[in-house]
Amino acid sequence: MADDMTSRDMVDVSGEETGSKIPQDELNRITDDLITAFKTVFDPEIPVDIYELGLIYKVDIDDDYKVDIDMTLTAPGCPVAGDMPGWVETAARTVDGVQDVEVRLTFDPPWDPSRMSDEARLALNML
Repeated sequence: MADDMTSRDMVDVSGEETGSKIPQDELNRITDDLITAFKTVFDPEIPVDIYELGLIYKVDIDDDYKVDIDMTLTAPGCPVAGDMPGWVETAARTVDGVQDVEVRLTFDPPWDPSRMSDEARLALNML
């Protein structure tokens, strides 16, 4: 990651400026814990976690602590396309306070390597 970015800057987390009833400190904690959970899920063909690959597009935490996640895959024909959203849901459900999780798979916009963090580029010798 670039030095001037926090982990929360890499994913669109809705609720922070939309008047959420969740206290900001709690929203920050859940967001950080979700990012940590996402980092436990790896694309089996690439030795980098899905968060650093930039596969998580959007996370929305509503006032009832339901987490909606929009994510993608590196390619529509990915062999784990049917499994990875479940892995992400399982990881998100480990976060304290999360009451429900819905993961939506999208290919709009299509993923490309520009979404990867510097950490991912380094791991893949792309820097």
